[in-house]
Formats: sequence, C-alpha cells, structure tokens
Amino acid sequence: MKHKLLPLSETMHYILLALREPLHGYAIMQKIEKMSKGTVILAAGTLYGAIENLSKHGWIEPVSGETGRRKVYKITEDGLTILKIEHQRLLHILSLYEMSESDEEI
Repeated sequence: MKHKLLPLSETMHYILLALREPLHGYAIMQKIEKMSKGTVILAAGTLYGAIENLSKHGWIEPVSGETGRRKVYKITEDGLTILKIEHQRLLHILSLYEMSESDEEI
C-alpha cells in the first residue's frame, strides 16, 4: 500500500499504538511518554496536528457518544491495517540487522 504518510513517523507510530484503546489528548500524551520510557514527550501542538492528520486520513476517529470538553479518539480498522503494514516493514528491517554479512544479498 502506497500512501504519502508512509512510512510513519515515530510520533504517528506512538499515537496509533496508544489509540488501540480510546483516549483523550492528555491521556495520549501520558501513554506515549510511558510507552517510550520517557524518551518521547509530545507537545500539545504536535499531538493535535498529528491527530488532525490521522483523522483526515481515516486512521483514527472520535468515539461517538462521548460528551464533555475532552474529545476521545480511537484507532479505526484502516489505522490497524496501517500498523500491520508498518509492523511488517519494521520486522524486515530488523531482520537485516540480524543477518550476518555473509548472508546478505542485495
């Protein structure tokens, strides 16, 4: 699948992974910080820009029926498909690290 957002940025990976459960913006930021063991700390502007982009492409969506100020998001089926594609791509790259130099073929 070719898409202008592929390969995903690290930020988009983390957001999609975090949204495998419904979360609001601040909870997304907290979950990403925890998932990354403190190495990724998103600014609100970065997060909401990415959320807008991911929503526009149909990879995440607001949870229907939620009320209040906080908008809760979740990953869509298309978003899960993108994660699977990226997972396979990254597994392939990791397998290249694991190959010995004599096994490499170009």
